[in-house]
Amino acid sequence: MSFDPDKLDWARGRGLLPAIVQHAVSGEVLMLGWMNRTALAETQRTGRVTFWSRSRQRLWTKGESSGHFLFVRAVRSGCDGDTLLIAADPQGPTCHTGSFSCFGERDEVRTPCGFFAELDALVARRRAERPAGSYTTQLFDAGVRRIAQKVGEEGVETALASVSQDDAAVLEEAADLLYHLTVLLHARGLSLADLVARLAARHAQAARAR
Repeated sequence: MSFDPDKLDWARGRGLLPAIVQHAVSGEVLMLGWMNRTALAETQRTGRVTFWSRSRQRLWTKGESSGHFLFVRAVRSGCDGDTLLIAADPQGPTCHTGSFSCFGERDEVRTPCGFFAELDALVARRRAERPAGSYTTQLFDAGVRRIAQKVGEEGVETALASVSQDDAAVLEEAADLLYHLTVLLHARGLSLADLVARLAARHAQAARAR
């Protein structure tokens, strides 16, 4: 994480800057906190979002009590240098109330791609933890070849439903396809985030060519 704190306007906020934390993949807003130079330095050093608690007058790492840390992906500043935007991977609920976000439950704040990020994270956990009884665990245990076969089967079923069944059936088959494709990506050490990045790069390349 590369960031120059000397370029920030610390004087405007009397040594404190508001720091907005958003989900690194979905863009959903998770919380707002305050950082001074020390909190920003600690965030950069540890990779865990750390704030300055105005009520307790000390550094406070989000998750230090609950274990629900916010692992930093990127830090950016606003155009005037008086606000921070932090992209992070949340390890559990962000709000102290147990909600996904300090601004509400996930269904209330989810962006159009928000569930894709949730699915991506769930499949990643299944791959790492391999809980017994999980269908996703069974797929990972079966290996890439079997997962790829399932993707092919679901692709064919989606295509067939598109020409011979109603919209509900198409959506059901497409959901199966997307799920199995996500598992296949993770079996190869990739993710939906990587896929989105590739699509975004293609889009940018096409835009430059126009």
